[in-house]
Amino acid sequence: MWRRLIYHPEVNYALRQTLVLCLPVAVGLVLGYLQYGLLFSLVPACCNIAGLDTPHKRFFKRLIIGGSLFAGCSLAVQLLLARDIPLPLILTVLAMTLGVTAEISALHARLLPASLIAAIFTLSLAGNMPIWAPLLIYALGTLWYGLFNWFWFWMWREQPLRESLSVLYRQLADYCEAKYTLLTQHTDPEKSLPPLLARQQKVVDLISQCYQQLHMLAANKNHEYKRLLRTFQVGLDLQEHISVSLHHPKEVQTLVERSHAEAVIRWNALTVAARLRVLADDILYHRYPTRFNMDKQLGALEKIARQHPDNPVGQFCAWHFSRIARVLRTQRPLYPRDLMADKQKRLPLIPALRSYLSLKSAALRNAARISVMLSIASLMGMALHLPKPYWILMTVLLVTQNGYSATRVRILHRAAGTLAGLVIAGVTLHFHVPEGYTLAGMLMVTLVSYLFIRKNYGWATVGFTVTAVYTLQLITLNGEQFIIARLADTLIGCLIAFGGMVWLWPQWQSGLLRQNAHDALEADQEAIRLILSDDPQPTPLAWQRMKVNQAHNALFNSLNQAMQEPGFNSAYLADMRLWMTHSQFIVEHINAMTTLAREHTMLTPDLAQRYLQSCEIALQRCQQRLEYDAPGESGDSNILEAPETLTHGPMSTLEQHLQRILGHLNTMHTISSVAWRQRPHHGIWLIRRLKRTPY
Repeated sequence: MWRRLIYHPEVNYALRQTLVLCLPVAVGLVLGYLQYGLLFSLVPACCNIAGLDTPHKRFFKRLIIGGSLFAGCSLAVQLLLARDIPLPLILTVLAMTLGVTAEISALHARLLPASLIAAIFTLSLAGNMPIWAPLLIYALGTLWYGLFNWFWFWMWREQPLRESLSVLYRQLADYCEAKYTLLTQHTDPEKSLPPLLARQQKVVDLISQCYQQLHMLAANKNHEYKRLLRTFQVGLDLQEHISVSLHHPKEVQTLVERSHAEAVIRWNALTVAARLRVLADDILYHRYPTRFNMDKQLGALEKIARQHPDNPVGQFCAWHFSRIARVLRTQRPLYPRDLMADKQKRLPLIPALRSYLSLKSAALRNAARISVMLSIASLMGMALHLPKPYWILMTVLLVTQNGYSATRVRILHRAAGTLAGLVIAGVTLHFHVPEGYTLAGMLMVTLVSYLFIRKNYGWATVGFTVTAVYTLQLITLNGEQFIIARLADTLIGCLIAFGGMVWLWPQWQSGLLRQNAHDALEADQEAIRLILSDDPQPTPLAWQRMKVNQAHNALFNSLNQAMQEPGFNSAYLADMRLWMTHSQFIVEHINAMTTLAREHTMLTPDLAQRYLQSCEIALQRCQQRLEYDAPGESGDSNILEAPETLTHGPMSTLEQHLQRILGHLNTMHTISSVAWRQRPHHGIWLIRRLKRTPY
């Protein structure tokens, strides 16, 4: 029971965050400096936003950089305010200067909002204490945060990676169960594929997250991670065989009607799913796996395959389930891989600065958007006669996310959670609870809030709002006067953030669909080249297969977000969903061909070259069509000829996959020819979008 409690992801995270916040308060209470302890606890909020608790091989280096930026922004705000520099100008300069961090890497990009939060916190401290006091608070607070998290991760070694692997195995179990237990319902791809796509996307996202963690930890050089590296490779093998599809709905229906294949396949799938869930718990709770075999299930499946030799479905399922069973029985990967192939892109400062100064830079647009929103928030504070509108500014930064959809959801959660929290705080303040009980209650509310924050930000906001009001009550002894003002500030900040995401250089996902579709085709092309090469190697094949899955995931995610954006062209996006469905079929064929290539089930060199040329022509025709928006342009007169039709006698399994890929590519070319004609010009589309956006 204790092991399950302490290693549970939400409990472990909540305990860590609560202790790092509340221990300084407890020390301040004991020493008689409660107010300084409460101020000291603000620093972990900046560190959390900056991701300074992310396990990393350069953990302390990132800590020093983060603490320096926090203290530097605090000093700059105080010095510039002392010279009567307008606050909007100060925040604009800081945002535009720190925006370059997004060009260095995705992890460094989190330093921008965190440093701005530190500057905003300084607004409430400036004038109330010496100029060096906020700097000391940020320096010592960041040091405390780093040392505490280092000790925590040292005490629970491998736990962050174990949590990711455990969730990965659970998602694999859900995906396997959903894919094979409703076999007869998969005859209509337009209805059956979207739910499976959502599950497949979660699996690939978790695999990408594990790759990133392995790289940040330099796990290949650390002997302590040897067992988890093997567990991750096993997960890659499982994903490869679970995600493969035959796409023979008629043969599936025929086999189901002539035998009890559906029950047998469901039996195998449920057995695999149950085992994966047990392994997920074993990984998370540091247990050794028990023995496992599914010989009876495989025997029944092989019997059906022998009884129906002309139907490929039985043989297909028997082979892939036998591979899955082997991996689960031995707990060893089918072949070794180089897991550090995913080298994270990290630009040095000077090249990042050159890239940042380009008008095409997404990081520059994001920094400009934030600077304008903060300037508007500052001016709004001045209009409302607020000398330090730090709550409006903080709300703008906390609800602004990467994309319209995520920002809208965060705004709703923040507004509703703040309203509920202020009502609760306003009612409970009338009871005049003693200080000791108040602090104990704040501790429990903080713990419960962190238990919910990763699942539901709105519920966590309720608790954080209550603790914020009580913090002000303990510092100023008059927290009630802040309740109405804080609600108004929160709503104003949410409105500014929403307007900024819609009007200020919006990064519509629907506008990124073409580039993501192009990238997916590029990944498909490179994978087919490797599969049909003279000597396909397992490691490049495995890594390219994952790149294909990740590229398709980016397209799938963009399309889902685009469907939620205001004023989208529904006909165009419906066609793109159909285009993506055929793209997913290609991904699954590539998954299957990767396995065949590794097993040396290859074509003759001449036939492989002919298929490669046909596939490249078909892929390039699709890419060519993506480059044009309207009829009458050169996209309608294809420079490339149609792909060669390779028809001959009985085809091998690899040839069948290639023929189906060619068929899907031909359909995708036809769809894109229609879809891009329906798509308005980008400028006109954006104007229509803005006019139709509800506010």
